[in-house]
Amino acid sequence: MARAGLTPERLTRAGAELADDIGFEQVTVSAVARQFDVKAASLYSHLKSTQDLKTRIALLALEEMAEQAAEAVAGRSGHDALIAFANTYRSYARAHPGRYAASQMRLDPETAAASAGRRHSQMMRAILRGYGLTDLDQTHAVRLLGSVFHGYASLESVGAFSHSPPDSEESWPRILDALDSMLTNWPTH
Repeated sequence: MARAGLTPERLTRAGAELADDIGFEQVTVSAVARQFDVKAASLYSHLKSTQDLKTRIALLALEEMAEQAAEAVAGRSGHDALIAFANTYRSYARAHPGRYAASQMRLDPETAAASAGRRHSQMMRAILRGYGLTDLDQTHAVRLLGSVFHGYASLESVGAFSHSPPDSEESWPRILDALDSMLTNWPTH
């Protein structure tokens, strides 16, 4: 019999909070069970496995990020939309390090197709259309932007920029301005 109040959604949220506290890699069904002071076996009526829990956390993180990005870019275009989108990713990674790590999890194709990851790509492509990029060049640019956003957030999260000036807060807007300039002057073949 399922414990009152425990649902897959509640367990996923608890797992996401735990990921932010202890790291995504450390999240297990057993760790979540301890949060509710229940035996891990009692959660298997809601979750298939630790992998299922981690997939649910990844999907939650992608959805949260998509919602925040959509709100941030609404009514903006070009440089302003790029900045808002990039800042959303960086802010999310800082506020929710475990969830952000979960959002990078490789999902099986069927799950990925049904996830909010598609919304991320659509928003990014909408921003890139403002730069006049072709569909093929948008694909290259999406990869570039994703690499920069994720790379910066990942390096910043482990303190890679803390040992030498200037401060990462000073570098971030300069990098975004450079990306804007690159997109504005995208090479054509």
